[in-house]
Amino acid sequence: MIDIKHCRVPIQRQCELLCVNRSSYYYEPVSESKLNLTLMRLIDEQYTRTPFYGSPRMTQYLRHKGYDVNHKRIERLMRLMDLQAIYPRRNLSLSNLTHKIYPYLLRGLIINFPNQVWCADITYVRMRYGFLYLIAIMDWFSRYVLAWELSNTLDVSFCIEALKRALKYRIPGIFNTDQGCQFTSKDFTSILENNQVRISMDGRGRAFDNIFIERLWRTVKYEEIYLKEYSTGIEAYNSLKKYFQFYNQERFHQSLNYQTPEKVYFNKNYEQYSN
Repeated sequence: MIDIKHCRVPIQRQCELLCVNRSSYYYEPVSESKLNLTLMRLIDEQYTRTPFYGSPRMTQYLRHKGYDVNHKRIERLMRLMDLQAIYPRRNLSLSNLTHKIYPYLLRGLIINFPNQVWCADITYVRMRYGFLYLIAIMDWFSRYVLAWELSNTLDVSFCIEALKRALKYRIPGIFNTDQGCQFTSKDFTSILENNQVRISMDGRGRAFDNIFIERLWRTVKYEEIYLKEYSTGIEAYNSLKKYFQFYNQERFHQSLNYQTPEKVYFNKNYEQYSN
């Protein structure tokens, strides 16, 4: 555990030794009102159940729950949470029109070995008094989570940290993400291009183009996040670390013939196909 009072080792170095993102350590409750944080919890839970809900439907859902809210407030909160409905609609996501958008490369592709395709996404993690953002990078074939990271902002730096950690395993053939500004950033895409990785991006508003990581978020939220009340960034980090270890090493997947992601990812029978 990080010691700020008695240890002479700088906080930055302590975070590095513990593999903790400093943005997780320096987490402070956000300035959103208590009502907005309640609304964001409800939005997160409903979106996990019905990811095709955009801000208009989400507004109606909250009104039926007894909250007198307008569309603009819910639109802003969903933008803050980096949520968008899975069908084509007005652009409310955090994209950047100055960044290059890459084509979607997975349509019709048969994925049958590890490291053929990796995918990444960011999701909202609720806290007792605020929220954090979580990125995960996953191997599409085995569902193995190669790297993950927490941050208190949507800055690209925590995505880059996760990417660099994942690339210590192997180099994928294709890397698929949505069109969020973190993934279209030159700082992010240049790392992939320098490693000769082909970049694939979902169509606008088509979360099903990256369906397996959407399923991962559902699993993580129902089995971990919704069961906890994280008070600090370190508490969230430590709890999620234990969960992802369980997910990779112990959780059996029906789609993997009831094997674990780790067993499938490191299966020597696939080494001839992987880099």
